[in-house]
Parts: sequence; structure tokens; C-alpha cells
Amino acid sequence: MLAKFTAPYKGLSKEIWYLALITLVNRAGAMVVPFLSLYLTKYMDYSLTQVGWVMTSFGVGSVFGVWIGGKLTDKIGFYRVMVLSLSFAGLVLISLQFLHTFWLLCGGVFLLTFVADGFRPAIYVAIDAYSKPENKTRSVTLIRLAINLGFSVGPALGGFLIANLSYAGLFWVDGITCILATILMVRLLRYKTAGKKPEEVLIKNLKSPYTDGPYLLFIFSMFLIGFTFLQYFSTIPLFYNQKIGLDEQHIGWLLALNGLLIFALEMPLVSYFDRKKTKAIKVMIQGLILLAVSFIVLNTIDLVGVAIMGMLFMTFGEMLAFPFSNTFAMNRSKLGQQGAYMALYSMSFSFAHILGPNIGLQLTAHYGYYVTWSVMAGLIVLSGMCLLLLNKILKKQNKLKL
Repeated sequence: MLAKFTAPYKGLSKEIWYLALITLVNRAGAMVVPFLSLYLTKYMDYSLTQVGWVMTSFGVGSVFGVWIGGKLTDKIGFYRVMVLSLSFAGLVLISLQFLHTFWLLCGGVFLLTFVADGFRPAIYVAIDAYSKPENKTRSVTLIRLAINLGFSVGPALGGFLIANLSYAGLFWVDGITCILATILMVRLLRYKTAGKKPEEVLIKNLKSPYTDGPYLLFIFSMFLIGFTFLQYFSTIPLFYNQKIGLDEQHIGWLLALNGLLIFALEMPLVSYFDRKKTKAIKVMIQGLILLAVSFIVLNTIDLVGVAIMGMLFMTFGEMLAFPFSNTFAMNRSKLGQQGAYMALYSMSFSFAHILGPNIGLQLTAHYGYYVTWSVMAGLIVLSGMCLLLLNKILKKQNKLKL
């Protein structure tokens, strides 16, 4: 029994395990984002419209941070970018609690995601550099397990801190864990650069991701997925509080359920589809069906059981959709352009951050939660249609190559 559980983890490099540990420590302190909308409405007394614009600042900072992070990854290497991102993010998080006016908060949140999200394209390139080609999907999944285990601890601890101390503790602990993750990285992870290929191969593949039509269609689909998925960290916590009557501590436990399930089940699930050699797009579409259902069930009745059911559907949908989207993006990336390709992949979520939470909150303020959930389910269906079209295009291209 134990051998079956540990089998999916065998063969991964020690550097990937170190990356997972660093990510776990960093994400274990990730308490601010899940509670940001509640912090701004309950503690800072901002309206939903104002909160929407603060969340848009979050997204704008993410777009610029990911773009610059991708550029720097190709120029100075993923290792240096990760160290700089983690250390500066820790300092900004600690400072954020002292900002109270609307425009200062917008600026502070922008700066936070600008420095923090430069980490995202860098870690994808790091995974590619430290893992064997046949282990890429499992390596990505291990990092996601660390993220989600940390995310299980973070909201639960964050809810406890809010209930027993104050919101200020969130910023201190989140900032300190970022700095601790930086120290762990410098101490444990050996410096490495992304692999260099022969010059003629590099020149042949110097195609910009912005001219790769199928990849851009994939990115648009990921934007739609991110747009809807981010409601679980902006609009849905308010729904839990206002409609179902959950306080911050219980919301933290509900969000922690997501991370614990992913930690326990995602690696076996990914290994199962890997063994079957199921195409990434096919697995993603199955995940999107579950994500759509997670919003539809919220439109039934305002009960705790329905909230748990929605979280379960969302979690299993996430486990199918995201690891294989990571793999598709890494496999599509061109030699010498890894940073640019993975930055564009990360930017799809950053653009979703700009529009998703704000539009979700604006829809809720004007039309209510139930219209919002219906719109989100419709966008997931549109995303699935884009993936079906992408699959058709790729099949046609492969036939032409033959």
C-alpha cells in the first residue's frame, strides 16, 4: 500500500524537492490574498466597488511583474529572479498593513504583486532546468502540492489569527515566511542556469510566443479559466460570509479543504493520466466541466453543505485543469524563449487578476451573487470551446507535418 502511494514521487531530483520545500514555506504564510476582500470591507470599511479597484491594482501589478520577471529570467537567470522576488515581497507584505488610504492601498497592492509575481515565470524555468523531461508533469505537480499544502495551512492559520489577534498578524507572518523562504533557497538550492542548446537550434527556434497562434488561443482559454477561478479568492469568500453566515475562521477551514485534498489526491491523479498517456487538452476539458458545476451548485440553496460541495467540484476541476496546462505551456515553449513563453502563461492569470475580481464584485454589487455564478459558469464553457478548437488546430498541424 505504501509503495503504491510513494511510487508517483520516485525519480524526482533532489532540487525539485528543495524547490517544493521553499514553495511550501512561502505559501504557508500566504494568508493575505484569501482574506483581502474581507479585510478591505470589514476592517477598512471600503465598498465593493472600491475593493474591486484595489483588486484590479493587484492584477495590474501582477501583469507587469510577470512580464518583467520573464524578461529578467532570460537575461540574469531564474535563480537570481527568485531570490529577488521572495525577499522584496516579504518587505512589501510587512509594509502593506500600514497603508490606509484608498490610493496608497492601490499602490501598495500593485507593488506587492509586481515584486511577488516575478517569481512565477522563474519557477517554471527552474522546474524545467532541475527535472528530467519525462518527469516534467510530476515535477510541476509536486510544486503544486507544496503550494496547496501551504495554502491549506495559510488560510486556516490566517483565520485563527484574525479571530484571536488581528488582521495585522497576517501581514507580519506572510512577510516573514517570504524572507524565510529566501534564506532556505540560498542555503539549499544550488545555483544553476537554464540549459544552453547549440546555436543553430537556438536561432531556428527564436519565434516569439506572441506570434504563436495556437499558443495564444491556449493563453486566452487560460485567461478565462483564471478569470472564473479567482472568484474563489475575492467574491466567493464574501458569499460565504454574507449569504451562508461563515466567519473568517470557518472560511479559512473551507479554503484549507481545497489544499488538503490537492495534497492528498493530485499526484496519484496526475500519475494515472500520465500512465494512460492522455492528452493534456482532453484532461483539461474534463476539469473545466467540474469547474463549471462548482459555480452552478452555488445557485441552488444557501447552505454550508452546498458551499462544501462547490469547493469539492472546484478542487477536482483544478486538479485536472492546472497541472496539465503547466505541462502544455512548458512543452510549447521555444528554446531560448522559455522565460517569454512562461511569462505569457503566467500573464494570462495576471490579466485575469485585473478583470476577474473587479468584474465579479461589480456584477455582485449590481445584480447579485446568482447572476455572477451563472456568468462564471458560461465563461468556463467558452474556455472549453477554445480548447476544443485548439485541439482541432494541433491535429491539423500534426497531419501536415507527417
